[in-house]
Amino acid sequence: MERPKKGLSAEGLTLAYDGRRVVDGLDVAIPPGKVTAVVGANACGKSTLLQGLARLLTPKEGAVYLDGEAIHTLRGKDLARRLGMLPQTPSAPDGITVLDLVKRGRSPHQSWWRQWSPEDEKVVADALAATGLLAEAERDLDELSGGQRQRAWIAMALAQDTPVLLLDEPTNHLDLMHQMEILDLVVDLNQQRGKTIVLVLHDLNHACRYADHIIAMRSGAVVAEGRPDEVITQRLVEEVFGLQCTLIDDPISGGPHIIPFGRHHGSKSPRDAASPARSL
Repeated sequence: MERPKKGLSAEGLTLAYDGRRVVDGLDVAIPPGKVTAVVGANACGKSTLLQGLARLLTPKEGAVYLDGEAIHTLRGKDLARRLGMLPQTPSAPDGITVLDLVKRGRSPHQSWWRQWSPEDEKVVADALAATGLLAEAERDLDELSGGQRQRAWIAMALAQDTPVLLLDEPTNHLDLMHQMEILDLVVDLNQQRGKTIVLVLHDLNHACRYADHIIAMRSGAVVAEGRPDEVITQRLVEEVFGLQCTLIDDPISGGPHIIPFGRHHGSKSPRDAASPARSL
């Protein structure tokens, strides 16, 4: 794979926990300025890959590159100004307000000679406005609904003001309405602010509808990547998830929409499908 001069990529990336390889010799290039969804079954290495891309895990082999530079050579604050990461289960001190949480996103831009500035105030206000949280700024974080809390964490990441943003399962534990709310926000950040966004998602249909690019993983390796209509097939869903399904055209996006077969429904195509089944 030719190393991209712009954007985030990995070459021969091997990541391990306690000596057990979770991601093994992986090559991947994240398309700049796009929304990329990483999908796959539980324990396939999705979150581990994101941690490696964010330099939260040290590779056993290979390297991660940001705009052509190996990220392990970058100073911590330099990397934090260029790449933001929101983990699955972020934690904050008890009693912290939404405003104080979002302000923490500005820490990579602070130094002993550059203290809090009007620019910082503007970036924080913009992050709160973009996530619809201006009215909640003075509330304690733990008073908010699950969707509001997740938006607050995204606002903090947005205040970090990085061109690349990694989100590990941002819709986890949210009801359907709040899942849509977060995914719509992701698209807004990409389309209106030009951010490159990589997110781990469990829901394949969400990935197909909201992502420009999909990376499908199995057992620590990439088995397919590309546009949703290029990648998602019945064969791939069975290979990656061990699940039989049929595909129809999503009536909203026009992309693939997965109809899974349960044990009680066999492999029959849905009788009342809104669109014809897609080919293999």
